[in-house]
Amino acid sequence: MRAIGRLVLGVAIVAGLTVAGSRAAEEPPASPSEAKAPANVQPPASTVPVTPKDAAPPPSVTIIGASEAHGVLGRDVRSAAGEDMGRIVDVIVDRTGHVRAAAIDFGGFLGVGSRKIVVDWNALRFGKIANKKDSITLELTKAQVAAAPEYKEDTPIVVLGASGSLQPLQAIQ
Repeated sequence: MRAIGRLVLGVAIVAGLTVAGSRAAEEPPASPSEAKAPANVQPPASTVPVTPKDAAPPPSVTIIGASEAHGVLGRDVRSAAGEDMGRIVDVIVDRTGHVRAAAIDFGGFLGVGSRKIVVDWNALRFGKIANKKDSITLELTKAQVAAAPEYKEDTPIVVLGASGSLQPLQAIQ
């Protein structure tokens, strides 16, 4: 019985300290001498703000109008002369995340005999052509693209660029 009595007394003391501490936090001190708290007194746990470890600030939001931007994967690419140059099947970025090139599935018929070639992003023009909504035009001829080496993953990438527009990629270590 004595152990239970001590436990109840201990809980009552802790509860009294918690109530007194929370009241002291709510009420301003009456005089400057009361403002100093002993160094060994901790604030009650109920007054310490708790934030989850996974809490993150809300993301920023940008609204882009439907006519202002569009996806490019799977889009048809045409030459300046209106020739079918294929479809964009991949976008190549460097290690810093900057878009460098586009992989185009070129040639073939219904996917048979086609191959992927890579063209410099700056050789692509995005705009409107009469009677079509948005178009992607490549500043290369069909013969230039046909002569380009095939793109294969995990091999050095040969990027075909419009005359004078391709900048060399600096090695990032």
